[in-house]
Amino acid sequence: MRGSMLLAGLLLAACTRGDGAPVAPAGSLQVTEVARGLEHPWALAFLPGGRMLVTEKAGRLRLVDGRGAISAPLEGLPPVAAGGQGGLLDVVTDPDFAQTQRIYFSYSEPRADGKGTAVAHARLGDKGLEALRVIYRQQPSMGGHNHFGSRLAFAPDGALFVTLGERYDGMDQAQALDGTLGKVIRIDREGGVPAGNPHAGRKDARPEIWSHGHRNPQGAAIHPQTGRLWVHEHGPRGGDEINVVLPGRNYGWPVITYGVDYSGLKIGKGEKQRPGMEQPLHYWVPSIAPSGMAFYTADRFKAWQGNLFVGSLKFGQLVRLELDGEHVSREERHDIGARVRDVRQGPDGFLYLVTDEDQGRILRVSPAR
Repeated sequence: MRGSMLLAGLLLAACTRGDGAPVAPAGSLQVTEVARGLEHPWALAFLPGGRMLVTEKAGRLRLVDGRGAISAPLEGLPPVAAGGQGGLLDVVTDPDFAQTQRIYFSYSEPRADGKGTAVAHARLGDKGLEALRVIYRQQPSMGGHNHFGSRLAFAPDGALFVTLGERYDGMDQAQALDGTLGKVIRIDREGGVPAGNPHAGRKDARPEIWSHGHRNPQGAAIHPQTGRLWVHEHGPRGGDEINVVLPGRNYGWPVITYGVDYSGLKIGKGEKQRPGMEQPLHYWVPSIAPSGMAFYTADRFKAWQGNLFVGSLKFGQLVRLELDGEHVSREERHDIGARVRDVRQGPDGFLYLVTDEDQGRILRVSPAR
């Protein structure tokens, strides 16, 4: 175990909920450094026996043991288009990992006609990845280095949700159903289209699309009671959103948003609402730059059961949201002091964070003693 520190909850008077309500004052947490020395880690997944898998954006996948020892990069990964916001992104274990030893991961894939988010699975062997297979490729490919998404979440029925950014220059295509820029897709474990997708059978829509009108979703989690997918996504300048993602729904980007362009000008007509387009469950102005998201279901923080936790890249915080059904009733923020890229609940009931730094860290969050 590495050094630990107490972090008092930080009340930021300038940061309010999207509806103008003040941020609630926070308590204190104990934050323990589990590992250090990862180059811009992006995602964390837990393995049986106390080990963790960690992706580094540069295109490396590593194992971290319970003492914080970091392995050499695992062999067998595909080529990764690392740069800007692209690289090796999310990683999750197969729901039947004990039998299959299979992991799934997303990454920005280099292609002859540009780049695009891809999803692959592989068996975790003694020296690295075996039997690698790319099961999904976002289309169309585009140049540039921005807005790849991408989080992975297995639904209770075994289907895999993948969040896909609109690649920034493809923002208008977030509204089009003949491609998968700015979409959430639902696929089976081999990349096929499972029963129940809303556009299956249509000739003018990709059958894997679950929802559209997204910008750059970098948080995804399955609600522990309802089984519904929740995502959050980056707004432009303001307008980060949390959405409950329902089949066939249009979440509005870039037609409606609570943000503005980075220049300060309106996005499109500057609309915040339009019939047929969903309103966010929660939003932030100014942006917190959210990344990583987890529902808390364990017993370590009994008062926080059912709460939603979100990392903030911009402010270096862990954000706790109290929920009343599908409504955020309170928000509090804890200052971590580094860009929080991922948030996971560990098998021990603690929360684990990954920090986006040159010497990136894994942090364990526990109640203050």
